[in-house]
Amino acid sequence: MSNNPERLSFISGIGRSASGRRLGRTAMDLTLEAALEAIEDAGLKREDIDGIATYPGGDAIASRGFGGPSGQQVQDALRLDLNYIYGSGEGAAQLGAMIEATMAIASGLAKHVLVFRTVTESTMQGMKGRNPGQGMQAASGFMEFLAPFGAISATNWFAQVAQLHMHKYGTTREQLAQIALTCRTNAGANPRAVYRDPLTMDDYLNARMISTPLCLLDCDVPVDGSTAVVISHVDYAKDAPKIPVHVNAVGSAQYGRPSWDQYEDMTSMMAQGVAKQMWSRTDLKPADVDVAELYDGFSIITLAWIEALGFCAQGEGGAFIEGGQRIARTGDLPINTHGGQLSEGRLHGFGHVYEAAAQLRGEAGERQIPDAEVIVAANGGGPIAGAMLLTRGISS
Repeated sequence: MSNNPERLSFISGIGRSASGRRLGRTAMDLTLEAALEAIEDAGLKREDIDGIATYPGGDAIASRGFGGPSGQQVQDALRLDLNYIYGSGEGAAQLGAMIEATMAIASGLAKHVLVFRTVTESTMQGMKGRNPGQGMQAASGFMEFLAPFGAISATNWFAQVAQLHMHKYGTTREQLAQIALTCRTNAGANPRAVYRDPLTMDDYLNARMISTPLCLLDCDVPVDGSTAVVISHVDYAKDAPKIPVHVNAVGSAQYGRPSWDQYEDMTSMMAQGVAKQMWSRTDLKPADVDVAELYDGFSIITLAWIEALGFCAQGEGGAFIEGGQRIARTGDLPINTHGGQLSEGRLHGFGHVYEAAAQLRGEAGERQIPDAEVIVAANGGGPIAGAMLLTRGISS
């Protein structure tokens, strides 16, 4: 296992811009704030950065504030000379950019890769009619088969997953609620979270239904913000100013049909193949994981990741999280210790990696999990997914 190329990389720096609802700042402004913080946190200078990777890259799917600036735009803004640049909406979901960075480092193309993800969805939603990305457009691709039935949102697509999981395995809304309740409790210890007020089961059950059985509190919160990490070659670990966060294994497999609604087992998703591949690349096991930072665009995605990663058997996720004790910060498998996207805000998966790095460094403050040494971070849902197993290094 020691020959895994991803193990030649570690997270040397992390950075975040301000984040919140309708900040009214440009995507580039937020990106540069996060990028410069990550570079400084890594103990590097701008000229040390010789690679950039981002999701989704360019502006192909960047309407409505979903995508930030391209890698080339950030390269120009920072006046960087690069040996490597990557940006794509395809691949292992948002984490695809980080996985690509580890491979670029392993191949010798770069030594320090700046990876960033920026969203301004909240501000763009507030603009309403002034957003040129909004309005009726001809459906294309997979939307040709969904839009005619009014299934125009990922909420609709994941509602089917949740409904089938409940029908097939007896999962209940009260069980699924524990993900939202746990995230809200954790957000109470995170000053950056959008929603920090306590949440009760009655609050959840009485929340407005969005797409049955998913209610408002099952859905993540659009925000503006940028997250950046610097991924460096392990040779730099001894000189880095912060505790190294090592990349132990990655998962990027795409098995089965790349479809939101034609996947063979609609109670799961691409996470199954990703998890299988990741565990095949390490001697560590699910029982070794101290914290799980699992994507929560919708609560059912988190449940699917819990099952896919082997923390319980397929179909047993509802029973596994029932009562919430097991997934609480004091439980056997703390999840989304920052509040996740359900309460901290939708930084589109990169917030989970930032939190994982903070936990492994011991920098998470009130929400710190004692002696956290192994953390899995998972992003994506439906036909795209990616995962990274991160471990704590030794302080320089």
